[in-house]
Amino acid sequence: MIQNLPTYIVIIFILTTVVTLLLFFGIIRNSDSEKMRKKSKPILIGLIIWLMAQMVLTLNHIYSENLSAFPPKLFIFGILPPLLLIILLFLTKRGREFIDSLPIKNIAYLNTIRIPVELVLYWLFIQKAIPELMTFEGRNFDILSGISAPIVAYLVFTKRTLNHNFLLIWNFICLGLLVNIVTSALLSAPFPIQKLAFEQPNIAILHFPFSWLPTFVVPVVLFGHLVSIRQLIIKKI
Repeated sequence: MIQNLPTYIVIIFILTTVVTLLLFFGIIRNSDSEKMRKKSKPILIGLIIWLMAQMVLTLNHIYSENLSAFPPKLFIFGILPPLLLIILLFLTKRGREFIDSLPIKNIAYLNTIRIPVELVLYWLFIQKAIPELMTFEGRNFDILSGISAPIVAYLVFTKRTLNHNFLLIWNFICLGLLVNIVTSALLSAPFPIQKLAFEQPNIAILHFPFSWLPTFVVPVVLFGHLVSIRQLIIKKI
């Protein structure tokens, strides 16, 4: 735990992670494939186990010790596995069947979760746990994705005043904003690859529960954009 951190920041981020988990579970439950819907509970259990494993690793200081190691342990045990899983899903036939069965309307609404994430990042900056550049007062504009998500989803899927080409462009823009903050976060962390924010490095992701951000929340949002982009291009929805 980060010392002297207000409890409300921890609670809000834990709740944000739980909501992300439930929204992702809901996306799978609303798959247009009955076979995939039946797999929703096992997937939910697997994700809960993953979150618990990350909690154990973080609380046992696996990520915050020996920061000179390369590659960083957070990357090896926390970030790399979900990235490899995403790649595997896109490369395999069964994986693509799963991807193409997911409702992109629900995925669009999922991005609303980025609003509380950005608020937590701002509060962490105030507590000197991350640099300013990782907030909306710095070079992170990802909160715009969260604010626009319910509006875009409503106008595209409910009112139908915006077409799916607009949704595709929006997904690319939001993906770019996500890549921007992820890059800034990694280059600001106290790892051998650090290039930014030496006066106030990004230490939050090395502590519980904020290690859930790069190991779960970000991969879910990334996966959602990639799924939406594939469906909008390949399936020509």
